[in-house]
Amino acid sequence: MSLARTVGRIVLGSLMVGAGVAHLTVQRQEFQAQVPDWFPVDEDLTVLGSGVVEIALGASFVALPRRKRLVGALLAGFYVVIFPGNIAQYAEGTDAFGLDTDTKRLVRLFFQPVLVVWALWAGGLLGRSRRADRPVT
Repeated sequence: MSLARTVGRIVLGSLMVGAGVAHLTVQRQEFQAQVPDWFPVDEDLTVLGSGVVEIALGASFVALPRRKRLVGALLAGFYVVIFPGNIAQYAEGTDAFGLDTDTKRLVRLFFQPVLVVWALWAGGLLGRSRRADRPVT
């Protein structure tokens, strides 16, 4: 695996751990504001659960490089699953994390696919073939 992918994996994993910790602590109310009104699970439970998942995925991405493909795919899937919440934030005009205008909320939507691609790339699922990432023996 290239140094760039390794750094990308560690950075993204670390960001996920930080976001997960923020879900459970200092930004809990901000994250609650992002849970769509139509979501059938309690806002606080949703935030706590997603925070735990973010910590687990992020820590796994950093600590389990041999499982980077699996964790990268799971992380990309997680970003896809939470995307409807981001769309709802835009559609409902919910203010959170400084996203206090429709323009800011709309621009944010375009960053979710970037996260999906980043997770897939850092996990070794995009770019060079799987064989090319293996060391020559």
